[in-house]
Amino acid sequence: MKRLNPFLCLLSLLGVAAYLVTASSAFAVVLHLPGRTLGYQPPNSQSATTTKRASAESKRLTYHGGPVMTSNTNYPLFWAPSGEAAYPAGYVSGIDRWFGDLAHDSGGRLNTDSVLVQYGDSEGGFGNYSSHFGGPLIDTDPYPASGCKAAAVCLTDEQLRVELQSYVEGHALAADLAHEYFVLLPPGVSTCYEASGHQCSEGTAHFKYCAYHSFFKVGSETFLYVDLPYDDTPECVAESPNESPSDYAISGGLAHEHSDTVTDPEFNAWISEKEEEIADKCRSSNVLKEMGPALGTAPDGVPYNQLINGDEYLYQQEWSNEQGACEQRTALPPVVKKIAPKKGPAAGGTRVTVTGSGFLGSVTVDFGATPGTDVKVANGNSLTVLSPEGSGEAVVTVRTEAGVSAAGKKTVFIYKPPKKAKK
Repeated sequence: MKRLNPFLCLLSLLGVAAYLVTASSAFAVVLHLPGRTLGYQPPNSQSATTTKRASAESKRLTYHGGPVMTSNTNYPLFWAPSGEAAYPAGYVSGIDRWFGDLAHDSGGRLNTDSVLVQYGDSEGGFGNYSSHFGGPLIDTDPYPASGCKAAAVCLTDEQLRVELQSYVEGHALAADLAHEYFVLLPPGVSTCYEASGHQCSEGTAHFKYCAYHSFFKVGSETFLYVDLPYDDTPECVAESPNESPSDYAISGGLAHEHSDTVTDPEFNAWISEKEEEIADKCRSSNVLKEMGPALGTAPDGVPYNQLINGDEYLYQQEWSNEQGACEQRTALPPVVKKIAPKKGPAAGGTRVTVTGSGFLGSVTVDFGATPGTDVKVANGNSLTVLSPEGSGEAVVTVRTEAGVSAAGKKTVFIYKPPKKAKK
């Protein structure tokens, strides 16, 4: 008999109290079909928000005894046979960049992967932010004859599984609970769960999902995979801070299904009583609530809420049992408690000590709309900065990758007017 981790037992019993954003209760986002289970990201039009206080039982994810991914090596598998539709310019490189960025910041607290680490399993493992990029996989095998009739080129889940197994085994790649394959299809290729074609991707009459994750076993091998048909419709995707179609895939299912798989790879780990996984609970028809507050604005004018390895992204939050809310990251925005001195000459150049919390990572300090210079971070609670030239009063704010500090009476710097020359 497996011994349950006492911490997990306690966590499973804890209730959380806050307002929540959930997927519509009109359907389950974990779908049980004969011989298989799928977890999918619904289109925005099929999601709903609620501001009613739900019971603690219905709000939280509960543990069901199965494993989580304690590390994740990710492979985007681009299946595009020669002579078939191609990916748009920038798509492949943008997907590779996101996986590389995620791996670069692995172990940090400044993106949604940091939310996953609170979810553990009965073996004592946790969904650690231990992310690795296995590199892109290029599959030029021809598509099989369409297994579904919902589109001109239409692949069933069974056809995806057959191709994935063939490719992975043919290239001696790993198939276990530490490796995941993201099958990315080019424009014009649709998928359906089954040959009946009643539940399919965008571009069909039965549009039910943007992407989905699942798994299957062959002997001792476990194949974790995600189906990501190409989609650039508003029902699935957010705006693109990089002006790249790869952003559509990231917001349209890639980030969502990655998080769901880490915390629930075999659909027996962390699920709510409504059969929602960690990302499903934050899927919403209200984009502002789904994404949460912006960190800033990209050069093209589009907001971003994730800064990973210095690159800007925009995609949904993940559900935190610990916070009882949807979160973008576990690192909290910085807080400024006091500044000293509070006055300085209009010419600038005053060395100001800023005390507070959350001064981590890349840190900038602004005096109103003007940035200070020579920022020196002593630790997460203290830094110094040289005041810029200015006049009147300026609110001092600290910006990190986790957000911007709030203004307050104790954060105002007053510029002394220049002394009048003696006659």
